[in-house]
Amino acid sequence: MLVEQYPTDKRFEELLGYIPELSPALRKIDEYLEDENLYKLIRADLAKRYPKTKETGRNSTPVEVVLRMLVVKRLYGYSYEETERVVRDSLSLRAFCRVYLQDVPDDTTLIRWANLIQPKTLEAFNQRVVQLAVERKVTKGRKLRTDGTVVETNIRPPSDSRLLADSVRVVTRTILRGQAVLRTAGQKIQSGFEDGTQRAKQLARQIGETLRSKKEAAQNAGQQVYQELLALTQQTMAWAEQTQNQLKKRAEQKAKRLAETLAHFVPLAQQVIQQATRRILQGEQVPASEKIVSLFEEHTDIIRRGKESRPVEYGHKVWLNEVEGGLVSHYRILEGNPSDEQQWKPSLKAHLKTFHQPPHQASGDRGLFSEPNEQLAHDLGVKRVILPKRGYRSKARLKHEHKAWFVKGRRWHAGVEGRISVLKRAHTLGRCLAHGLAGFHRWIGWGIIAGNLAVLGRT
Repeated sequence: MLVEQYPTDKRFEELLGYIPELSPALRKIDEYLEDENLYKLIRADLAKRYPKTKETGRNSTPVEVVLRMLVVKRLYGYSYEETERVVRDSLSLRAFCRVYLQDVPDDTTLIRWANLIQPKTLEAFNQRVVQLAVERKVTKGRKLRTDGTVVETNIRPPSDSRLLADSVRVVTRTILRGQAVLRTAGQKIQSGFEDGTQRAKQLARQIGETLRSKKEAAQNAGQQVYQELLALTQQTMAWAEQTQNQLKKRAEQKAKRLAETLAHFVPLAQQVIQQATRRILQGEQVPASEKIVSLFEEHTDIIRRGKESRPVEYGHKVWLNEVEGGLVSHYRILEGNPSDEQQWKPSLKAHLKTFHQPPHQASGDRGLFSEPNEQLAHDLGVKRVILPKRGYRSKARLKHEHKAWFVKGRRWHAGVEGRISVLKRAHTLGRCLAHGLAGFHRWIGWGIIAGNLAVLGRT
């Protein structure tokens, strides 16, 4: 049964008299988390764990404890294990998380609850945090600066040979488990399947060593090894489809799970085979939108932003709106690598939706400039539009961009890079350690929320 909170513990209150009070920042954050609307958002998702979570079953970890422990986790950049340990060992954090002298939920329990919270819920949660900041006059939404960054998924730099070897490894493992289930059930299976995991790994390593050389002989040798690796992968996929068909006919839960695993990975492996054939054997330039760079984080986009230090990034582009007071009022995760110019209109619309009025000043980088974008901002009621023009600028344009308010606005806009840097360094938005696209969205949501709460705690 879903529990709202633990009852207040008088013994714990007596203990608090012997330890320092919460830090001023945590006290302010604690006040914001008292908001009933924030609590209801999280409670609604946690109540969907089972059909009758709200009415029956043993008592759950209280909603209040889950919410506050997840805030602590991202506020200080802890892992789930570290969050459990730190809260258990700290009386002040026990007080903040409302655990008191009860058992602190372990990391696996916290993970299960965290995975129930939907990305849309976190977006609404952040909107409510911004509303509370407006009510307490931390911000009025009079100034807007918008910019994007890339958050990487937790994958190694991809190569076709490594992806083929991964395909063989993952699918072979599942085939062997499936065959064991079929044998246990007394079903006859075709003999002759060989585990090609080690061979695929050796071939992938050989390809990497051979193709380091740009000589024609090395390139030809590399293609021959690629053909062998592709043949091995295709043979493994043929066995996988046969095993999957047999597993589908079984009623056991384990057989169904293994069939689902094969149904998930075999199409991805087939896509890897296709792209490797096109790129290596046929010499074709495969568009980024048609490539897969990871079997496990298949949603990952290939992003080029023209940066010398990172010519190619693997993850997702995240677009942020920041208002005065240092708060990220809106964020969105983009699909693919769209042009920055397309993000101006959604950013202004999102600001209007949050604050119900246009900003007095709105700014962006050169990539957002276009005459329609400037006109759109003026039409929506923005008084000062700060979008420096790319390329050639006429004398009139130079005079416009050298006006005192434009120069001052450009200087203020530069602060958005600092906000992005803090989110990446302090709140782990540099690389997403969660799995899957939904996990990626949750990771971004909690990072933004933690960043905003940290700002409010210092304000």
